Amino acid sequence: MSRYWSDIVHRLVPYVPGEQPALAKPVKLNTNENPYPPSPRVLDAIRAELGEHAESLRRYPDPIAKRLRATVAAHHGLRADQVFVGNGSDEVLAHAFQALLKHDLPILFPDISYSFYPTYARLYDVQYRTVPLDAAFAIRIEDYAQPNGGVIFPNPNAPTGHALPLAQIEKLVAANANSVVIVDEAYVDFGAESAIALIDRYPNLLVVHTTSKSRSLAGMRVGFAFGHADLIDALNRVKDSFNSYPLDRLAQAAAVAAYEDVEWLRSTREHVMASRARLTASLAALGFEVVPSAANFVFARHPAHDAAAIGAKLREQEIFVRHFNAPRIDQHLRITIGTDDECDTLVAALKRIVK
Repeated sequence: MSRYWSDIVHRLVPYVPGEQPALAKPVKLNTNENPYPPSPRVLDAIRAELGEHAESLRRYPDPIAKRLRATVAAHHGLRADQVFVGNGSDEVLAHAFQALLKHDLPILFPDISYSFYPTYARLYDVQYRTVPLDAAFAIRIEDYAQPNGGVIFPNPNAPTGHALPLAQIEKLVAANANSVVIVDEAYVDFGAESAIALIDRYPNLLVVHTTSKSRSLAGMRVGFAFGHADLIDALNRVKDSFNSYPLDRLAQAAAVAAYEDVEWLRSTREHVMASRARLTASLAALGFEVVPSAANFVFARHPAHDAAAIGAKLREQEIFVRHFNAPRIDQHLRITIGTDDECDTLVAALKRIVK
């Protein structure tokens, strides 16, 4: 049946998401979900939307998510016209590739990075060039001082967890004034500095966020972009040519409630960061080399054991971590920070495997 495909479909290499095991209680440390539930206010907001406001479900949601944009803008000290909302940060990134990164020159992103970037580039026919990270998996900002059609990178980086200091990000943005620089901050709340503080000084900067990680709303699919109003206008033009109603009523209500509960965010992120330090120490004690992480995962290798083999043995025990069969990182495992009980289960299994 592939004879009916468009030509581009034959050339696509789709993004492969982490496995979602159909088990009652797996130790699921492979997709960087938050181990803790969202704020109780989120559930209250959804119940209210389904209860007292249920009549509204027959109507389309607010296409511009006015209340949500105002809430998030106030949280970050921005104006509402500097905020774009989408159906998860992946959709936001897709719109950014179409609206801001399709130019004559190739865009630049790290050779070890979010694997959706090359997928979007192929889908939207955007030329790209990968820039190698250094031996410590860090971005060298001087490597991006070359002609380009745009720059995109995660901070902290995925899957390595390494974070670039804000001063370095500012130098990179300033050095690329003729193109858009997109900083993908999916994991920023777990220990990195946000580039949102630079937006009013740099009209070429776009910062992308998600509610999936630190706010525990991966199931609701809510993402944002922050930037100069001209960049946001470009994203809205693409969105309104694709899907004018990307966020349903429940997602909008849930995200508003999540942003309003600042104390819940502070508490859960501190739990995750403490567990990350504890897990890192436990892995090091077993002989693993762990990349310093500012995300809700760690990136680790054991010099005496094959990473894929470790991952397979863990899977046999219903413990799931992520292995990437890719150059430079095929001996590493990306391990999501779970609850302390989940991390203890992982460490106990690894102790048996490596010893």
